[in-house]
Parts: sequence; structure tokens; C-alpha cells
Amino acid sequence: MFHVVFFEPRIPPNTGNAIRLVAATGAHLHLVEPLGFDLDDAKLRRAGLDYHDLADVSVHADLDSTWKAIEPTRVFAFATTASTRHSDIAYQAGDVLLFGSEPDGLPDEVLTDPVVTECVRIPMRPGRRSLNLSNSAAVAAYEAWRQHGYPGA
Repeated sequence: MFHVVFFEPRIPPNTGNAIRLVAATGAHLHLVEPLGFDLDDAKLRRAGLDYHDLADVSVHADLDSTWKAIEPTRVFAFATTASTRHSDIAYQAGDVLLFGSEPDGLPDEVLTDPVVTECVRIPMRPGRRSLNLSNSAAVAAYEAWRQHGYPGA
């Protein structure tokens, strides 16, 4: 399946929603520290409902330890400045969908990390800053899952 990586997420309900997303799709959620909340946060637990036990979630001290754990062959970093659309990628099992923190997105040093295969974007109307983090992850994960015929569904 796929890996969804949140780099230094800040808002607990977004991560709670992502927990539900990976439980529903079979993806694996990776959270890169520092987190802007405690994993026992009530808002995170409320957003994740009763899906926490059904989801694969890992927490990593930094991005390097994330890459060591995943050993990715392809990483797609989501950025509003990218020119390639997320739907133009032919996703492969094991691909990584990388997202930045809610207020800041991915920093330049992550976007230019040699492990990043390509920067991609989710199209939206001009003059809009960005989508919500958990919505972006859902759009991307479902596109990748759709391309594979929704295995396990």
C-alpha cells in the first residue's frame, strides 16, 4: 500500500482525520516530530473516533529516521508551488505521499531533499492558498488507491 507522511503536523484534528483515512484505505501514516500536540490529545482522539486501533501509525524523531524506516523508492512531496498535478502520477505500491505542517507546508530543505522524487500539487482555483492538511492527504491517498483498483475494499 502507500505511506502518508505528515512532516511536523500542528493541528490534532487533522492528524485524527488522517488516522481515519489510513484505517479506511490501508495506507500507513507516519508522523515526523516535533508534533504540535500530544498523541493523547482529546481533539486528536475525537477526530479519529474508534479507528485508532485499525490504523497503522508510526512516529519518527526526524525525517532521516522516517526514510530509514520506510526505505522509499519514490517520494512525492505535496506543495502548492509545484507544476505537476497529483493525478498525473502513476502511483506504485510503497510510494510516499509527503505533506508539510498546517501553517507552513514543507520547508525548502525538505522539498529539495534528494530522496524526494518529485513535487506535486493538488489543483485549485487561483488565489486560494491551500487545502486543509487532512483533506489534501485524503485527495492524494484516494487517487493513489483508485489507480490500483481499491485493493482490500
